[in-house]
Amino acid sequence: MTGGGPPRTTISAWRPPVAGIAEIFHAHFTDYAYPSHTHDTWALMILNDGAVDFACDRHRHGAAGTGTVVLLPPGVAHDGRTVTATGFRKRVLYLDASVLPEDLTGRAVDAPVFGDELLRHRIHQLHTSLGHAGDAHAGDVFEAESRLAFIRERLHFHLDALRPARMPGREANRTAAALRELLDSRVPTGISLRDAAAVLHAHPTHLIRCFKQTYGLPPHAYLTGRRIEWARGLLLDGRRPAEVAATVGFHDQAHLNRHFTRHVGTTPARYAAI
Repeated sequence: MTGGGPPRTTISAWRPPVAGIAEIFHAHFTDYAYPSHTHDTWALMILNDGAVDFACDRHRHGAAGTGTVVLLPPGVAHDGRTVTATGFRKRVLYLDASVLPEDLTGRAVDAPVFGDELLRHRIHQLHTSLGHAGDAHAGDVFEAESRLAFIRERLHFHLDALRPARMPGREANRTAAALRELLDSRVPTGISLRDAAAVLHAHPTHLIRCFKQTYGLPPHAYLTGRRIEWARGLLLDGRRPAEVAATVGFHDQAHLNRHFTRHVGTTPARYAAI
């Protein structure tokens, strides 16, 4: 046991047998910064302790203590970083569109932090009922589904009260959406900027500017994030890191390791072994 320094990063992740929850992610980060990235799912986060600073769609926010709830919408760029010497402990539920439809995304962009003790308590209860990987039984699943239903109701209460975020100009938005659709269709193979520009009949730099204006990060960073999201799911399914690297479009396992560690805070092998 070492003395003096803060405890090392610890991570636990698994996919519970509960419809609507794509992944559960628990982590303690002492000195870590996420790069800007997106998720295909909603990320619903509570803190056990500490504080975190993050940007959502290029606007910075902060969350601290145990009284707040953070909801990050799918497809919207965000990052995150520690702000204190002891870091922060978080628990995250990644929720799919069966829990919250994607058309609510715009409402969550400008106000991703809720000071709602009831919602926070319900999320805590859901995490407690799910326990750890492999712990859930039939009765626990029914309880978790019930608790998730009340969480969904409370989230709708907040989101329905928010106004949709303003979107970029129509032309830029259409161009960015077309590029995003193209990238989504070519996640494992990728596409060169020249080829994308030819397919979409647009100048390469115009493509990049439109995409970043609309989604908050450049196209190459978006594609890397999509590959990491896919890799996370495959690793939780028990696939080997080397196989995962080839499947999702990284050159080799070392290439996957570098980007995965930067995005998730641990290596694919450790993530898969949790």
